[in-house]
Amino acid sequence: MGRDEHRTSRGKRTLAQTPKSQLSDGVDIEFSEELADDDDKAAQIRSRQADNRASNK
Repeated sequence: MGRDEHRTSRGKRTLAQTPKSQLSDGVDIEFSEELADDDDKAAQIRSRQADNRASNK
């Protein structure tokens, strides 16, 4: 074994790139109150409550 063999990395590990299927296009989807059902409205209420809890900390 040579003197500087321990300094080089063999089989350098890198993180995988994000697959194209998981990348977002950056376009926001508009929410329509007219088309919302009860589950959507309940989810919005829960979201607002969670935001309030997070901002109070």
